[in-house]
Amino acid sequence: MEQMLPLLRNATRRTADLVESIGEEQHALPTPCAEYDVKALINHLEWGASLFESLAADGPMIPEKEYSGDFRERAERMLAVWERPEAWEGVSPGLGLPKPVLASMCLCDLLAHGWDLAKATGRTYEINEEEAVVLLGFVQQMAPTGRQRGAFGEEVAVPDDAPALDRALGIIGRDPSWTA
Repeated sequence: MEQMLPLLRNATRRTADLVESIGEEQHALPTPCAEYDVKALINHLEWGASLFESLAADGPMIPEKEYSGDFRERAERMLAVWERPEAWEGVSPGLGLPKPVLASMCLCDLLAHGWDLAKATGRTYEINEEEAVVLLGFVQQMAPTGRQRGAFGEEVAVPDDAPALDRALGIIGRDPSWTA
């Protein structure tokens, strides 16, 4: 909790700022996450914030709903749950995974999709080295399961000496040099 919570706070703030900077005229742009255009990816982030809020509070899996434009509000509610020590204890009944793993999944979702949105819209999304190293460690450990469950794409080859972020992106199926 001591290491992950500040990372979640920073990633949430940065992602919310990015989402709010995107205009409707960019909603139809493609993203590196091939299943989603910009609007659908923001919708996915909205759902993810509500989902991780529910799971961290011992709630159920929740269905994805239509885009509503309220990512920051959802993300703030999610963070409020992660601020409570009990959110980090035990196993989530809704997904059957240890709560710290859920927190890592949440961070991965925020960072990867924040990067996707920035690439798609020509914005910057600075992921610091600490975040990149934590992300890389998580995706290296979870890649087989992530692919099996459809959360990660097929690995994109990235040089072994590439920055941690590029290696993490490659593992989850993103081409770090993607352009629209």
